[in-house]
Amino acid sequence: MTLPKGFGTGGGASSSDVSKMIGRRAENMIGIITGAFIALWVGTWAGVAVAVVYYPWAYPPPSAHFALTVLTIIEAIGYLFSVKVVTEGTDKAKTYNGLVAGVIAAIAVATIVTDSFFFG
Repeated sequence: MTLPKGFGTGGGASSSDVSKMIGRRAENMIGIITGAFIALWVGTWAGVAVAVVYYPWAYPPPSAHFALTVLTIIEAIGYLFSVKVVTEGTDKAKTYNGLVAGVIAAIAVATIVTDSFFFG
């Protein structure tokens, strides 16, 4: 394989050369994935809140509870799988278990509090 100028020695490509050409490794993007998950949940929450406040005849509170709960579960599963796939085969896999558990627990508590006190 022909590498760009400045990469490789003697015509061969090492894994570090390939990593430098590709950019950041996906296993280092846990912060971006976590931020995207939290933003996704906030968007879901805001959408359900707007629907309940502005269209209560079309979106009654029991429907809002169900929608927010189900969408939160689906989003949490997606976040969990995203982090597990990105950290698969690395030594960072066990490092992020606490982060993932904490973020999912915080979102679950926020969902329960919202369902109990806000959309009712």
